[in-house]
Amino acid sequence: MSDVRRIVQRGLWFEEFETGVVYEHRPGRTVTEADNVLFTTLTMNTQALHLDAAFSDELPPFNARLVNSMFTLSTIVGLSITQLTQGTIVGNLGFSEITFPKPLFHGDTLYAETEILEKRESKSRPGEGIVTLAHTGRNQHGDVVATAIRKTMVRKRPLDDSAQGAVDDGAQRPKGE
Repeated sequence: MSDVRRIVQRGLWFEEFETGVVYEHRPGRTVTEADNVLFTTLTMNTQALHLDAAFSDELPPFNARLVNSMFTLSTIVGLSITQLTQGTIVGNLGFSEITFPKPLFHGDTLYAETEILEKRESKSRPGEGIVTLAHTGRNQHGDVVATAIRKTMVRKRPLDDSAQGAVDDGAQRPKGE
């Protein structure tokens, strides 16, 4: 079996990010009532719009419980991980320009896409670069339900990495990944 080529799924190295490219992340994630209640209670958010069906059903304009917007934001970022930053990110540097133009409801399916806005090499960390990502979340009808700009610190391709890019023995991953 030593001739078997192995490919380990990973995100992109800094050099592989291209500005202006939009990545569509699939599959989507259908959000359940249990997802919303669990996330809302785990994060100590007692907003009745997320937890109290009788209250929310009577409250215009939606007359229904809304999915917690922080769950929506977390999920659109999460949907991007395997394609963009799995094993290559150093950390998030910040989020900005977060919007929730339409609500997400129980039973909606959330899809995400990410546009690469800009990238630059780190001035203080020679093996890393900063990438600015624009995340957009849409429901199953194509309505935008969330947007966010995220800055991340991403590793550059290791000097000893295979020329094939996708082949990776995992040696460059931090412990625990």
